[in-house]
Amino acid sequence: MPQLPQINSLRHPEASMSRSAGRSRRFPWLNLPFLVVIVLLVGYGLTIVYSAVRVDADYQYSRQIGGVAVGLICMILMWRFDYRRLSEYTTLFLIVNVVLILSPHIPGLGTDAGMGAKSWIKLGMQIQPGEFAKITVILMDAAVMARYGGRLDDPREYLKALGIMLVPFACIMTQPDLGTGLVYLCIAAFALVMGGARPKYLLITLAVGIAAIAAVFAIDEVFKSSTGEYKLLKQYQRNRLLVFMDQSGTATTDEGYNLQQAKVAIGSGGLFGKGLFQGTQHSLGLLPEAPTDFIFCVLAEELGFFGALVLLGLYAALVLICFRIARGAGDLFGMVIVMCVVGMWLFQILENIGMDCGLMPITGIPLPFMSYGSSFMVVNFFMLGMIGSVWTHNSALKQH
Repeated sequence: MPQLPQINSLRHPEASMSRSAGRSRRFPWLNLPFLVVIVLLVGYGLTIVYSAVRVDADYQYSRQIGGVAVGLICMILMWRFDYRRLSEYTTLFLIVNVVLILSPHIPGLGTDAGMGAKSWIKLGMQIQPGEFAKITVILMDAAVMARYGGRLDDPREYLKALGIMLVPFACIMTQPDLGTGLVYLCIAAFALVMGGARPKYLLITLAVGIAAIAAVFAIDEVFKSSTGEYKLLKQYQRNRLLVFMDQSGTATTDEGYNLQQAKVAIGSGGLFGKGLFQGTQHSLGLLPEAPTDFIFCVLAEELGFFGALVLLGLYAALVLICFRIARGAGDLFGMVIVMCVVGMWLFQILENIGMDCGLMPITGIPLPFMSYGSSFMVVNFFMLGMIGSVWTHNSALKQH
């Protein structure tokens, strides 16, 4: 089989091979620190999720285990697959994104699962296509930026790339799922930055985005119905932002109540917590959506500040290892893939933990490897496989 060409190489292959000459490993695909962190993080998450769901009949722990099992298979398959083969399929990824994200609108197939947004489909079990679209969004954005070789100076090309990246966001807002939409935007931002877009273009885009948010609120106020119903943002979405901006006084909305209970759960954990499986806020039903959106509160209540530090330490180790893998990537496509995944995880970690502490607006963004959800778990494992593929095929290159 002919060797695949390097895509917009970040460094000269001969220099890479000379630095690693004489270094031969029996298993060049094996990144032991990466695997150890994955095992510890997933095991930690399964333990906390079990504590959260064991007293809640609405959740099945077996589904979380099933998600891990399927995710492991996907991770292994992707780890062994050569990611470079995917660099030329930008159009295909765009089509797949649109089909996946809009599939809940198919009559008889889509459902809101009682969550407000029509984000799920029923195929024997409930599946969230927007979660799986994160994979193709990352691959699409990385493929788009790989074309420019690390330098995107032409304003027309920048607008073209930005337009392609905004398509998934526009589609997800038809559900509407603002949380997942923000994740798509974060992925696009990391792709543009790591792909070499000019800082001036990025600043202009940021300013336009802020102006667009202000315009949405203004237009909603002008055109709201006589009953007070808003057209662009749902009432619960506005409530989440309003609660974030004004957390004083007694909570009069579901969002305000959720935030107050989250703070109580975190504060009651103290330094070492109440003990594993001894949390009261979620076991008494006082903490809504404990296994999903507020899983960090369960951890903080039961294992305290120390348990939270352990989680943050594992996240930090995962991110640092991924940085090293991205740095060692032999092509721009692989580097952008890894950094987009890392950027997505960092955003989800900051947003989820931040909203629990009242430092960020409340959204439906889950906590990586911790929150309940089989679709979410499978997607995260697949992304681990993508990073492993970048590691494997660049390590193999150095051996030849």
